[in-house]
Amino acid sequence: MARYEKEFNEPLYSVIGKVEDAVMRGSMTASLEESSDFSVGGVRCAVRVFERYSWSGSNRVSMSVTMVGSGNMTHLCAVTSGGSQAMFFKMNTFGEEAFLDTLRDALER
Repeated sequence: MARYEKEFNEPLYSVIGKVEDAVMRGSMTASLEESSDFSVGGVRCAVRVFERYSWSGSNRVSMSVTMVGSGNMTHLCAVTSGGSQAMFFKMNTFGEEAFLDTLRDALER
C-alpha cells in the first residue's frame, strides 16, 4: 500500500474536479469504479475509488481517495492497494506507487 495526504485552501468541489481529471487523464486504463458524496453538518465528504491496469505487475491496482471539506479547506487522503502477485507478502508495489504518483504529480504542480 502507498498513501498520499494533502491539504488544500480550496473548496471540496474544486479538489474533486482536479482529482478526477488527474487520474482519468493519467492512464488510458483508469476507470472510476465507485463514488459517494455526503455531508454531516457543515462538513462535506467525497470518496472516489479508481482502478487501472498495471503494466509492470500485469494486474489491476486500485486507489481510494477520500476528501473532506469545510468552507475553503479540504483534506485529501489517497491510498492504493493491489498490484502484488505474492500470496503471503507484498513483492511488487511498483504499480501502486506509480498509480499514486499520477495523482501526486498532478496535484503538486
